[in-house]
Amino acid sequence: MIAPTVRQASLFPHRLFPHWLPVAAARPAMSASWWQWVASTDSLTTRLTVAGGTNAFRVQLLRQTIGLPLRDEALTLGIEPRRYAWLREVALCVGDKPWVVARSVAPLSQLQGKGLEGLGERSLGSWLFQQPDLVRGPLYATRHQPRFVAEHSASLLDSVWGRRSVFQHSGLSLLVQEYFLSTMADDLALSSR
Repeated sequence: MIAPTVRQASLFPHRLFPHWLPVAAARPAMSASWWQWVASTDSLTTRLTVAGGTNAFRVQLLRQTIGLPLRDEALTLGIEPRRYAWLREVALCVGDKPWVVARSVAPLSQLQGKGLEGLGERSLGSWLFQQPDLVRGPLYATRHQPRFVAEHSASLLDSVWGRRSVFQHSGLSLLVQEYFLSTMADDLALSSR
C-alpha cells in the first residue's frame, strides 16, 4: 500500500481525513433509533445477535494483515503514519446479509501475547469484552462511507452511520471503526438518519 502524495491528498482530502465528531455532537443529526446503536458502549456483537432474532450472526473476515494505517488512524493511535500496524477488516453478518463492516488497527509493538492474530472469523468483540481491564475511549461518529471496503464489494460502501473508539487493554491501544450498513437499516426498519 502506497501512501497518497501531497497532490493526491489535496484533491481528495475527505478520503484521507473523514469527518469524525464526538458522538454527542452528532446527536442532533441522528434519529433516536440510530442513537441507540451508534452511542452504545456495550458489545455490538451481542446487540447484533439479539436484533437478528432467529437469523444466525457470523463474522466474515475480509482481510487481516500487517500494513500501513491511514493517516487519521495513526494520529488517533498516536503512532507515526508510516509505521506498520495490525489491520483487520470484517463484515458482521446477520443471516446472509452484512449489517456492519469494521476495521481494527493496532500498533505492532503492542500485539505480543494478545492472541489477536488468531481470531479468524471470531468476533473481536467476543475477545474484547472478556478483558477485565478493558477501557473504552470516547466514541466518535461520521456519515462518511468506509474507505477500506471498496476493493471487496460496492454494496459494503453503503453505510448510514459510522463510529469509532480506542480500546485500551494491558498496554494495547486498539482502534475499532464500525460502519452500520443500509442493509441493517432496511432489515430493522431504521430511519435513513
